[in-house]
Amino acid sequence: MIIASRDFRDEEYFVPYEIFQKAGAEITTASSKTGMILGVMGGEAEATLNIKNVKTEDFDVVIFVGGDGAQEYFENKEAHRIAQEFYNAKKTVGAICIAPVILAKAGILKDKTATVWSSTLDKTGPKALTQGGCAVSQNTIEKSDNIITGRDREASEEFARKIVVELNKV
Repeated sequence: MIIASRDFRDEEYFVPYEIFQKAGAEITTASSKTGMILGVMGGEAEATLNIKNVKTEDFDVVIFVGGDGAQEYFENKEAHRIAQEFYNAKKTVGAICIAPVILAKAGILKDKTATVWSSTLDKTGPKALTQGGCAVSQNTIEKSDNIITGRDREASEEFARKIVVELNKV
């Protein structure tokens, strides 16, 4: 699971984390810095791996967690590399809230359908996806090839459960 170095969305990390743990998954938390990271709601997560050191062959899935802080990965070449490598290896790539923008900017949402958080005040998410050649859905969860996107924090549980289903197919 990749979280921002600050201000990741707590529910989008902790809810899936718990579901993955109950499903028996081994979880590694990565970020652009290691150590304790604060979520936007004050939750603490320990990032034990720097994203520079993420190796596709070491994991079955990658998940980009949303929240305001995820914007740090919009133009981040390491985040793009990770998304591209997992996608090209046919491994599950997940992103929730605004994190699908990372996938769009990495170029892996072209000709796909995805969902992304947006509000009437901010159309950055949908605009970034359409600029990346992606059709934007209002669905809570979207699966397109090996990419799973979740719209917002309310989708955290359904998003995680969909990823578990995909992992069980491996």
